[in-house]
Amino acid sequence: MTRPKPPAYKTMNWLAYNEALKRRGSLTIWFDPAMTWEAAPTGKRGRQQDYSDAAIQT
Repeated sequence: MTRPKPPAYKTMNWLAYNEALKRRGSLTIWFDPAMTWEAAPTGKRGRQQDYSDAAIQT
């Protein structure tokens, strides 16, 4: 027995199709300007952190 062929969809409006793809993959992130990205020195031995805990959670 042969498998049925899947339906072929033809895109007619490429401009709208491309815009829909762009909107589907968009992501907006708002950052607080007061947030500190660099970690504060701990005063302990060993390698210090590069980023603050808030930056890591983001």
